[in-house]
Amino acid sequence: MESKLQKKVLIVDDEAYVRLLIEQTLEDLEDQGVRIFQATDGEDALRLVRQEKPDLVCLDVMIPKLNGFEVCRTIKRELKMEDVYVVILTAKGQEYDWLAGKEAGADLYMTKPFDPDELLVLVERVLSLHDSNHH
Repeated sequence: MESKLQKKVLIVDDEAYVRLLIEQTLEDLEDQGVRIFQATDGEDALRLVRQEKPDLVCLDVMIPKLNGFEVCRTIKRELKMEDVYVVILTAKGQEYDWLAGKEAGADLYMTKPFDPDELLVLVERVLSLHDSNHH
């Protein structure tokens, strides 16, 4: 049985450079045993969520097949994986998007371009947060 100490992060974006930026931002965490997965569309993202049960998902809104809100809603409501921390990334900082993200059950909302340092701090906080509140 694999150790629950293995933390997993899923990056979902159809833009290769955005995935690369996030992965580079988080690469120091890989030395600490964090595994990083990537998906380019909503269906692929949900397949990986079911398979890998990531601790945190960085989710772009504008992705093919299912958008980020639909993916988030599926994770939280249908799969009942409330402990998966979902960060919605969007290029649009419109109030409507923010509300749609809240309604879908997103834990946090970040507008692109995001500050890599801010993302790193957030991810570190969320991943260590999981240790302290084991059910």
